[in-house]
Amino acid sequence: MGLIWGSSFLFMKVALRGISFGQLAWSREILGAITLGIVMIVLRQRLPRDRVVWLHFVVIALTNAVIPHLLFAWAEQYVSSSLGSIYNSLTPIATALMATLVFRVERLAAGQVAGVVAGILGVLLIIGPWRYAALTGNLAGQIACLIAATSYGFAIGYLRKFVSHRPIPGTTVAFMNVGTSAAIMLLLTPFLAIGPVRLDPLIVLCVLLLGALGTGVAYLWSVNVLRAWGPTGQSTVTYVIPVVGVVLGVAVLGESLSWNEPVGAAIVLAGILLAQGRILRPRRQPAVLPVSPDLGVADGP
Repeated sequence: MGLIWGSSFLFMKVALRGISFGQLAWSREILGAITLGIVMIVLRQRLPRDRVVWLHFVVIALTNAVIPHLLFAWAEQYVSSSLGSIYNSLTPIATALMATLVFRVERLAAGQVAGVVAGILGVLLIIGPWRYAALTGNLAGQIACLIAATSYGFAIGYLRKFVSHRPIPGTTVAFMNVGTSAAIMLLLTPFLAIGPVRLDPLIVLCVLLLGALGTGVAYLWSVNVLRAWGPTGQSTVTYVIPVVGVVLGVAVLGESLSWNEPVGAAIVLAGILLAQGRILRPRRQPAVLPVSPDLGVADGP
């Protein structure tokens, strides 16, 4: 999943050579919905009829797909694919904050709070505010990436709070997420999809991979990992994303990085490790588990 999403920033950069950012976001939602729709048909999965569930998925589709996909696509007109992938690594920090402060599905220990603070400081270093006297395109692009990553964090916490406990198969959750976002994109077709295009085989391939893999298959994996690991744990796939994104950006596109960007990324990753309790983990005392009807019930499908 990390490899697929890490390469997605390369796919976006190449695709933007021939289509607009709106067309790119529109295409990936439609292709992702078609991919997951085929999976739904093959597995003969049924969609829930509860209106409340569908209303939840409107929120999830907006914050987990429509908004971040539009923002990242727009941002990559101004920032490198490497930098976009680095900003995506903020997702676990945003997830920890949302899961703890907004949705209250997790609690942060002192070390995890330190990790969140380190992550925020790392982001400030990546932005490098000393380099900007005004809101340039590059700075605006970085802010867009930052908002997109925060939107992902909100969506992960929201999904865990309102949907993950429901008896909905992971495949159905993924399809409802991407399918609802595709429906929203269809409503926005006159504003996003109409316009000149310049296609070649490479651009078409990148759009197909971004939609079928990056928005279809990877979202299915993401839901299942979320149910197994929890919202903060699920977002740790972003350990791999910036590494893959930077390697591909430098090796394939010939991009370069300023000193503050990899250093800031390293601080963010260290903050993620702290936020996950993977370093400075406190020793746990053995505890007697209470007898409960819910004991042993898996949170996954």
